[in-house]
Amino acid sequence: MRYITVEDLSFSYEQEPVLEHIHYHLDSGEFVTLTGENGAAKSTLIRATLGILKPLSGTVVISDKSISGKKLRMAYLPQQIASFNAGFPSTVLEFVRSGRYPRQGWFRRLTAHDEEHVKKSLESVGMWDHRDKKLGSLSGGQKQRAVIARMFASDPDIFILDEPTTGMDSGTKDAFYKLMHHSAKKHGKAVLMITHDPDELSRYADRNIHLVRDQASPWRCFNVHDAELDTEVGHV
Repeated sequence: MRYITVEDLSFSYEQEPVLEHIHYHLDSGEFVTLTGENGAAKSTLIRATLGILKPLSGTVVISDKSISGKKLRMAYLPQQIASFNAGFPSTVLEFVRSGRYPRQGWFRRLTAHDEEHVKKSLESVGMWDHRDKKLGSLSGGQKQRAVIARMFASDPDIFILDEPTTGMDSGTKDAFYKLMHHSAKKHGKAVLMITHDPDELSRYADRNIHLVRDQASPWRCFNVHDAELDTEVGHV
């Protein structure tokens, strides 16, 4: 099922073109990576897709229903979102549990299924053993992983992730990629992940969208290539 369709999208910061004539899509059941050189406006493309930034032109269509026919649920994780200070009162477990409440209702007790989902979410990012620690006491990388665990606990239909593995060790990264692949293939989730390490994901991702500079233009104009991960993507 087509969840996101972007056609002929262009975006400018003031008078400077940044993205021009971008086309891409995201379907349920697929894990897609988004790559490009530094400054290739990858995060800008995501924000324009989600409506956080207003495109100069083009269309973005996001489905209002999931493959189950229910209202579509989307989770967006920007870069380095975690910024809890030392006085933040919640434990990691309490914080991740809160991701289940909007689904169940704020005043309902979590079920055994909810608790199991929370545990798996924490285990998936290597944070189960830190569940009783205060969020403010964690390192930056641990805080980032706690935020990711809460996102998993909310059980969205679409994951939009901007370099989510910053601060993770190689083992935790690999477990995270496996979980994203499992979420797409076994549960019909759609995953779009910005990454600087597409080779790490080559065993798990279905496609790669690569932003490249148009060398014929003096502006920071980028075009998109959509190709299988094992295909080299060249500049235009």
